[in-house]
Amino acid sequence: MVASHDHRMSPQDGVQIVQVDRSSQSVDLYIVNHISKGDIVVTQDFGLACISLGKGAIVLSPRGEQYTDENIDYLMERRHESARIRRNGGRTKGPRAMTTSDRITFQQKLTKVLLIEQEKHDV
Repeated sequence: MVASHDHRMSPQDGVQIVQVDRSSQSVDLYIVNHISKGDIVVTQDFGLACISLGKGAIVLSPRGEQYTDENIDYLMERRHESARIRRNGGRTKGPRAMTTSDRITFQQKLTKVLLIEQEKHDV
């Protein structure tokens, strides 16, 4: 888990926590500089997802949506359009609140990805 010093996280067994400085892209830069092909990145940031895909990572949203080369262009265009609307004084909606169903979907998708990756390494 990577977070800025503004977001304190408690250590847990099997989880490495990295705290980085507060500047706006510190977390993203740390992740990009430390991921390798086949790593799993969980993010709702389309920009980080795009760069991670380019480095060969598997990228999931916190809701279990898998970002792929096939859908990232659309998502980046949507992000650009929303930013344009906000720059012009408009409003855009943020993500809806996480639900129990979202958490279950994420858990199922992550489990599936981990099993597929394990099978690749077992062959």
